[in-house]
Amino acid sequence: MALRRLFQLSSAFRSSVSVTLRRNIGISAVLFNRAKDLDPVQKLFLDKIRDYSVKSKSSGGVVDAGPSYQKNMTEEISKLQRLYGGGDLTKFPDFTFTEPKLEEVAK
Repeated sequence: MALRRLFQLSSAFRSSVSVTLRRNIGISAVLFNRAKDLDPVQKLFLDKIRDYSVKSKSSGGVVDAGPSYQKNMTEEISKLQRLYGGGDLTKFPDFTFTEPKLEEVAK
């Protein structure tokens, strides 16, 4: 009986150690992949994203937008202003809601 109990405990111990090792190996693999160099395609993609981020911050808007883009943008904004009654279309509108007056009904 004691021997059977010992085998059950050792089985539970082995399974918990196994789960712990699998988790640690999984985490180690992720950290190892981050630490080593990226493949060339991933590196190129990340470099382009970082380059675009720097350019967009310096230009304050769309990167490499020519005069035709600006012309189309102003035309579309003027169309929308005519269609929806003007206003500043570059900011989110302010909504104001009034509290409804509720009356108590006698039973």
